Amino acid sequence: MEKNEMDYRPLLEKFRPATMADLDRIAEIYEKHLDWEEETGFHNGWQRGVYPTKNTARPAIELGEMFVLEVDGVIVGSARINHEQPEAYKQCKWEYDVPDDRIMIMHTLVVDPDYRGKGYGWAFLMFYENYSLDHFCPVLRIDTFVLNEPALNRYLRMGYTLSGKIPCTFNGIPGMTLACLEKKAERR
Repeated sequence: MEKNEMDYRPLLEKFRPATMADLDRIAEIYEKHLDWEEETGFHNGWQRGVYPTKNTARPAIELGEMFVLEVDGVIVGSARINHEQPEAYKQCKWEYDVPDDRIMIMHTLVVDPDYRGKGYGWAFLMFYENYSLDHFCPVLRIDTFVLNEPALNRYLRMGYTLSGKIPCTFNGIPGMTLACLEKKAERR
């Protein structure tokens, strides 16, 4: 375990399921992230008005699959966690052959750009692992745009292995290549 992970263990108590009252803030974070991408030239494969949007978050909240990290009364990040594997995952060479209901997937992890560099992404990954184990899912899968090197490197440092780089249309965005990763969950 890296030092960064251990520093942020107290944050694990600050995660909660999102409610409809959080919808506007989650959508605001999506927009702020897209603004940050435009300002910095960074591109993680998301496209304004296509993915993610308020309509991306709404059904996740309704299904109880959206989680937020709230620090000092402010939602600083969100992610969807469920068993739903994107179609592109069928093309991967996964290491672990387990039933779908024993696999947990994290989607649309985002941290408000105003809160970057505070370890909230690490904390979300730690929460995800614990949540998965609490729900009897020993295998974790996650993906990122292949050019999103900061996220890809973070996942590799957390022990994920690369299971494939899959060209696809993803969430309505053509010309994407996903880096798909997998690992066995560990209690954090």
